[in-house]
Amino acid sequence: MLRFAALRVYRKDALVRAEIIKINTEVPEPSLIRYAADQIRAGQVLGMPTDTFYGLAADPLNLRAVERVYEIKSRSRHKPLSLLIESTDQAEDLAKPLPEEFYQLARRFWPGPLTLIVRAASRLPLKVTANTGNVALRIPGSKIPLAVVRAAGLPITATSANLSGAAECTTAVEVRDQLQDRISIIVDGGTSPREIASTIVDLTNPESRWKVIREGAIPSQEISEFFAQGSTTAG
Repeated sequence: MLRFAALRVYRKDALVRAEIIKINTEVPEPSLIRYAADQIRAGQVLGMPTDTFYGLAADPLNLRAVERVYEIKSRSRHKPLSLLIESTDQAEDLAKPLPEEFYQLARRFWPGPLTLIVRAASRLPLKVTANTGNVALRIPGSKIPLAVVRAAGLPITATSANLSGAAECTTAVEVRDQLQDRISIIVDGGTSPREIASTIVDLTNPESRWKVIREGAIPSQEISEFFAQGSTTAG
């Protein structure tokens, strides 16, 4: 039997509030992980803890689910969605031939708060890439989302679980209070382990090879030093 921290449907000012499902962060309960994965495979959008902020988890190959992510956030369709994956093998299914810098950074910083932008494979919907031809990938250093990705057998979206322009959420309750009736299920993995976004590195320009376009949890200097010290021997 599934164990839910809260099976009640919260109501305030006639709004139907999200169901919150508490999952152990260190030893995620398999039944609850399967439930979350099944909901995503069925086309639902879930609030999901990560190793940075809470995110919106959906099947990126389901166009209705992807559209729902944009609606929930009131996000511009010109902004692509990042994805959480479980392995570099999965990355190879989602991207065109990956540059060596991708493997170097993946060996050094994954699982962890580093997002890598690469050229997207044709199987990814244009809604996910926002017609950029690129996709942002990351293996999270958090057991819950990684377990959900593995149980679902597919990558999941990872855009932050907040309204565009609003503060990012670090708890399930913050997600529920901010998104209210826009979302129906939130996985509660406790408070986010850090209050800073992932660092984003663009690997799509063969001339520059790599470029930090957002400094976050991993300092730009650490990445620069990694390459300067001879990353080809790393990992």
